[in-house]
Amino acid sequence: MKVIRAKSAGFCWGVERAIDIAREYAQKGRHPVYTDGPLIHNRQMMEVLTGEGIREVGDYRSEAKLEVSKSTDAGAVMVVRAHGISPERREYLKSLGMEFRDATCPDVGIIAGKVRMHARKGYATVIFGDPKHPEVIGLLGYAEGKGHVITSSAEIDALPELGPQVCMVSQSTMFTDEFEQLAARLKARFASALVFDTICGATKDRQADIRELQSQGCQAIVVIGGRHSANTVKLAKLVEIHGLPCFHVETAAELDFSALARFGTVGVTAGASTPAFLIDEVCARLAKTA
Repeated sequence: MKVIRAKSAGFCWGVERAIDIAREYAQKGRHPVYTDGPLIHNRQMMEVLTGEGIREVGDYRSEAKLEVSKSTDAGAVMVVRAHGISPERREYLKSLGMEFRDATCPDVGIIAGKVRMHARKGYATVIFGDPKHPEVIGLLGYAEGKGHVITSSAEIDALPELGPQVCMVSQSTMFTDEFEQLAARLKARFASALVFDTICGATKDRQADIRELQSQGCQAIVVIGGRHSANTVKLAKLVEIHGLPCFHVETAAELDFSALARFGTVGVTAGASTPAFLIDEVCARLAKTA
């Protein structure tokens, strides 16, 4: 079997930065290094980080009160994960009385800045994204009560009258084509709406690489990454949209070799939270498939 690995597979720079920040504290002996919810959406990598003294507390959405002991955790550090948080959550974490370090992806920080700036000018904000995703929950916190999350044209049509000042942004990991379609729909309803394409470059590269793998003759594509990782799930969906068989796995142990054996050329890509060691293992196992 010929295996072609996508150029963009693996950590994006925002995820790598968050991991480096947490690891730097751990390596300096600051224990525990707390993260408010999973630092990244990859279970296997979080297990590695746990072994290094980096401890996940809270919940997926960064909404729960945290059980941390100020008396026994005098050297503890609280690290904000790559997805970002709301201003209210930020104040709560800072109130816990330990060192606070923000590892929000700078690309997500730019989106939050746009939302906050326009909200302060009186704009209503429309966010294209998953309303249950921590990035979107965090972004809504900057909208000053004037934020609306949409995922479809029907939801745009159902929006209340927002007035002349409307802006639109996107969760960083959404489909570019869908964003453009929904932006056009929003403009049709709110002609003066400002539209900001805030889908990050890493996401766009991964989406483009699916087309590239197909052009290189891949008959099926293996997508590696957590099942709670938004960008990984999007990649798997995009493979199917392009009409290729898709095998979404978290590790090489989940590979269905009996199904994959019938393909002569298989592409491999991975979400932005997928570590290189998982990708390497999948590629090596596939290459040994007769």
